[in-house]
Amino acid sequence: MPRARLTGLGGGLFACAAMALAAGIAWLLFDSSLFAYGLLFLPVCAATALWVRPADLITAPISAPIAFAAGVWPLTGGSGGFGAQLMGVVSALSLHAGWLYGGTLVAALIALVRKAVLIGRRRLPRRTA
Repeated sequence: MPRARLTGLGGGLFACAAMALAAGIAWLLFDSSLFAYGLLFLPVCAATALWVRPADLITAPISAPIAFAAGVWPLTGGSGGFGAQLMGVVSALSLHAGWLYGGTLVAALIALVRKAVLIGRRRLPRRTA
């Protein structure tokens, strides 16, 4: 696994780009299935939380819902202009909130465990001294 190198902004951009790619995959292979999109959302959240810098760990669970919303836009299928597209996104976010909460929880748990390990490593030399 590569070392954590993404900044907070980089992690958010990575998640948005990965979810746009996931939306394309769901559109091409699964006929715009939001179930497949949700399944692809979980590993993207995990990867974002694993690859962000330790100083920016708090941004991983924040960027997850933003990436979900950014990627779901092409899958909503509204064809009546901007208002229809916007209502499609809002409907998709409300109907598939389980995926949204699940991915955010995955990112938050990984960030929490990473932060706990970092704090433990920081305190370990104090105990031995």
